Amino acid sequence: MRRWIAILAALMLAAVAAPALAAPPLVASRGAAPPPTAPPPKTIFNDWAAIVVAGDWRAHSGGPTEAFDNARRDVAATLTRMGFQPGNITQFSTRPDRYPDTRPQRTHPRAMYDSLRASAERAPAGCLFYYTSHGAPQGAAIDIEGQLQVIPPDLLAAIVNRACPGRPTIVVVSTCFSGVNLPALENAQRLILTAARRDRTSFGCSEDDKYPFFDDCFLQSAETSGSLAVMPAAIVGCVSRREGAMGLQPASEPQIWVGSGLRPMLPLMTFPKGAPVTGTH
Repeated sequence: MRRWIAILAALMLAAVAAPALAAPPLVASRGAAPPPTAPPPKTIFNDWAAIVVAGDWRAHSGGPTEAFDNARRDVAATLTRMGFQPGNITQFSTRPDRYPDTRPQRTHPRAMYDSLRASAERAPAGCLFYYTSHGAPQGAAIDIEGQLQVIPPDLLAAIVNRACPGRPTIVVVSTCFSGVNLPALENAQRLILTAARRDRTSFGCSEDDKYPFFDDCFLQSAETSGSLAVMPAAIVGCVSRREGAMGLQPASEPQIWVGSGLRPMLPLMTFPKGAPVTGTH
């Protein structure tokens, strides 16, 4: 726990992280997705910053899975289709060298904070933070230098609060027990989506799954909803139907939280409907 306290102190004081937890050096060629074949559509998200993070590479069995990195890659591509500028989206992977096509940075709390803050300075209209991984009742799982650890809710909130103060922010946490993050993240300017209640697991991180179920439903709902006013409920319904069809119990029950200041803006947060941007398994 002292390691996480050190990170949190570094974030809150905007100081250099302790050597044992220093983020890996940034590589100039990484961080932004390759230029798309067409410019993003004109939407409210053109001047928003985003990071999309895969927090682990292991399946629930302990073997390798591509599920989290598949989600990371295709969520980032879908954000571009929704209007986010590719240069304002940074991807993170625990095994970045495996994915030269999307050039992710290495997953690390300090690097996540630095990148989101830098992007938010360039794109000040709003922020999106998307995290997909395993989870525990104590917080989101993260692989750091081969060690699986936990990001406590207070640290997750500190990353977002410090990088994106006083602006509309979407936070998506796709992990088991992810509802545990809600109290720390709640803010009047925020939309928060979690893949499960604080006391429930989520599904879809086996060695054979292309995506975790929640991430798959995020991608499908982005295709069909066209607005953040309806997309969260579409995601929850999609997850519920899939779990019900497979007889999975107890249901994960994804959570939605909308701040009072952001709620009136959701109908204005529209984007084109269309085919999802997905890659190969």
